[in-house]
Order: sequence, then C-alpha cells, then structure tokens
Amino acid sequence: QVQLVESGGGLVQAGGSLTLSCAASGRTFGTYNMGWFRQPPGKEREFVAALNWRGTNTLYADSAKGRFAISSDVDKSTLYLQMNNLKPEDTATYYCVAEPTRSSSGWSVSDGNWGQGTQVTVSS
Repeated sequence: QVQLVESGGGLVQAGGSLTLSCAASGRTFGTYNMGWFRQPPGKEREFVAALNWRGTNTLYADSAKGRFAISSDVDKSTLYLQMNNLKPEDTATYYCVAEPTRSSSGWSVSDGNWGQGTQVTVSS
C-alpha cells in the first residue's frame, strides 16, 4: 500500500504560481505511474496530469496544458506539480494519486491510492 502526503497548497492571486509536492512511501518510488487530480468546489474530481513510472512521459488535461508541469524526484520519493499563471477556476482541492488508469470511460484511481489533498485557492 502506498502512502501519499501532499503539501504546498495555499492562497494565491490570479496569475501567480504554486508548486505542490507529494511525498510517497510504502512502495518503491519510480516503479509505478503517478498523477494529480483536483476537485473544484461543488464539482466532481477531475484529472489534471500524469507521469509514467520512468518519469519520461507526461499527460495533461486541456485545462493544464501550457501552464502546469508534473515532475518527480526519485531520490526524494516526491512528485511535484508546478502551476503557473493560475486562474480562479483552478481553485480546488488537489490530490496526488498512484497508478491512475485511463480507459474509454475516463480516468480512474483505486480507493487506496489517493492522498488526503491540499487546498489551492486562486483569488481574482
């Protein structure tokens, strides 16, 4: 079982930047795909970005392309999400996940592969 702990959320003005971190433990880091999801207020969770286990391939939601960057540091067992040019619509709880799976019906993550979330609030 993997344990995921996010940090780095906060309040930022529109146009600002934040970097989220996710410390992983319980499984050998770098041997499984990882990603970020978010849940805006009153909405369902949605996919943001994914990184393959090698750290060589990335996928982004359209809303994140060109503004967000997912990366990892194997030595620190940490996943990152660099967020630039933040917009009020980026306001959400951001979750680090392990082994996100994409199918014809969308993205899914097993119940035990979620972090507790970190709040990001972007003011206009």
